[in-house]
Amino acid sequence: MPFIPRYDLRVPDGVKRIGLISDTHGLLRKEAVEALRGSELIIHAGDVGKPAGAAMIYVLHNVNALDLNPAAAGFQIVVSGHSHKPGKTEREGVLYVNPGSAGPRRFQLPVTVAHLRLGGIPYDVEFVDLEPSR
Repeated sequence: MPFIPRYDLRVPDGVKRIGLISDTHGLLRKEAVEALRGSELIIHAGDVGKPAGAAMIYVLHNVNALDLNPAAAGFQIVVSGHSHKPGKTEREGVLYVNPGSAGPRRFQLPVTVAHLRLGGIPYDVEFVDLEPSR
């Protein structure tokens, strides 16, 4: 039986406006972006990319809770958080990325987000320090 992603999403306290989108099939219209502007959270309900050549990304908070083999399930990328530590590594052909923490500073770790570029393989990850002058 093929893996069918299902997500249980806990909405953060204070979020009042959620944008909902689905079935873009590789076409993100500027009208859709404009219609979702101002959303505090956007949920995409599937069929994001074109069927051919799209990267499959598995998202979870704590990578230690990963309960499947991403490569066997057809995922090329796993995105997680939890540790607040930005990093990327590759295991068994799967790219694991943690963008770090963009909230309150924890420990002595940087405050970061990341860009994931799917233009070529290997995929490119760029970390952005939100407090570069610190």
